Amino acid sequence: MKTTEEQGKTTAIVSYLTIIGALIAIFMNQEPRNPFARFHIRQAFGLHILYWTLGYFVGNFDLWMLHTAYWILFITLWVYGFIGALQQKYNSIPVIGPLCQKWFTFIH
Repeated sequence: MKTTEEQGKTTAIVSYLTIIGALIAIFMNQEPRNPFARFHIRQAFGLHILYWTLGYFVGNFDLWMLHTAYWILFITLWVYGFIGALQQKYNSIPVIGPLCQKWFTFIH
């Protein structure tokens, strides 16, 4: 018998593949609802929203150091969350992870 993490692994991985992947994962997790998938969907959705929001503001500056820091930050956070989903662990993304769990309670 598969564990909860094994059952939700595919959905959790899909959630990290762009904002469209996060939206698809939300619908994939409708029935049956999996707590592991829900955790990672919230993490990925928050990461994607923050990426687009911060990217809008960073794009207004013509500073290569700022753009580089922006990309390094998001690639690092994305890899951290994605590896957690691959390893079937509840790794909360640093700083924004707990906020995502609190703010995106509409994701079941």
